[in-house]
Amino acid sequence: MRIAVASGKGGTGKTTVATNLAMTASRRGKRVVYLDCDVEEPNGALFLKPEIERTEPVSVSVPAVDKSKCTGCGLCGKICQYSAILPMKNDVLLFLELCHGCAGCWLVCPTGAIRESSRTTGQLQIGRVGGLTCVQGLLNIGEAMSPPVIRAVKASAPEADLVVLDSPPGTSCPVIESVRDADFVLLVTEPTPFGLNDLRLAVEVIRALGLPFAVAVNRAGMGDDRTQQYCEREGIEILVEIPDDRRVAEAYSRGEMACDALPEQRLLYDNLLQQIESRAAARVQ
Repeated sequence: MRIAVASGKGGTGKTTVATNLAMTASRRGKRVVYLDCDVEEPNGALFLKPEIERTEPVSVSVPAVDKSKCTGCGLCGKICQYSAILPMKNDVLLFLELCHGCAGCWLVCPTGAIRESSRTTGQLQIGRVGGLTCVQGLLNIGEAMSPPVIRAVKASAPEADLVVLDSPPGTSCPVIESVRDADFVLLVTEPTPFGLNDLRLAVEVIRALGLPFAVAVNRAGMGDDRTQQYCEREGIEILVEIPDDRRVAEAYSRGEMACDALPEQRLLYDNLLQQIESRAAARVQ
């Protein structure tokens, strides 16, 4: 079972929810994998504190040009939809940070002047804490595209009873890459105007993907009830309302898990996990 934890904006408590769900499931004896797909700014490891066992590079396919074979036909530039390769009269310019690795340019080259090469865009850090496997992706500074690293994070997950995907915030391509094959999506929001606005955007994306989902309202009580009203109008189930508790923030600032710091939080996440599992299992059946 693959549960994706997502949010329309940053700062809603998405990683807090994802890490506590993963740890709660692990302590129930399940084989659990936590995947930190927020590869531009991963921070789940700050709370789970896994022992990193290995690090692996993430590479993407890019073109390499032998200019001595180039005839300047221009086919490579015509097929590239991202302007990553630009043939000129006496040269071929490469903008590899724009390349999506589609292989079109070296497939259409009539003289074999273009061959497949690779470059490293990030890395994976794989470790364990107890019975919980943690995989963290880290995009290299300055890279524009995170989906290849996200795909590598997901592909590295070993067999498990439960996979928790901590997706990036927002509604762009990295989010879609993270959640697209999930069995269930939990959208974490906060009861504020900004939280509600971005929740609406996230709901549109998840509905477009045809994925089952529900909402978790974090820091409940700090704002108003417009988020609850919106969910009621849209027929969206709110699985949990996590109280706005200063003690949780204090534990967070110390790098502690909420389910470890407060007994009531442990019960809350255990109940939330059971609800998600029952809804995801019902859909699979």
